[in-house]
Amino acid sequence: MAVKPIPDEYGSITPYLYLDGAADAIEFYKRAFGATERGRMAGPNGTIGHAEIEIGGSVIMLADNPERSPKKLGGACMSIVLYVEDVDSVFKRAVDAGATSIQAPEDKFYGDRMGTLVDPFGHEWSIGTHIEDVSEQEMAKRAQQAMAQMSG
Repeated sequence: MAVKPIPDEYGSITPYLYLDGAADAIEFYKRAFGATERGRMAGPNGTIGHAEIEIGGSVIMLADNPERSPKKLGGACMSIVLYVEDVDSVFKRAVDAGATSIQAPEDKFYGDRMGTLVDPFGHEWSIGTHIEDVSEQEMAKRAQQAMAQMSG
């Protein structure tokens, strides 16, 4: 049997987080987002060389790499979007677990209820629930209105 180029248990894109405190991050992601740990490999001096968690059917890889962590580099340069069934309760749970709210959940013009937070390790998460299917025409109209509000 031929080896599959994309393993069944992974998507085509899998985020890989560099952290200063990967073991603590895994515990945070369990509390905040209901993550399950898929496995870990030890690194030197009690660090994690590689680990995988799963959130809602998606895999995130992570490892201790303090020199490349958002805290060392002055902040995150991207956001992980996490869709959940109830954004408000997951957002609150994450903040209660130690995340910092950047923007509380609110209904967005594109049909999602979305909020943004930063986890204790410096990674930014946009947590959302899709609440409305918006046609392409309506999306263009709403986007124009939203941009006008931002510039005015």
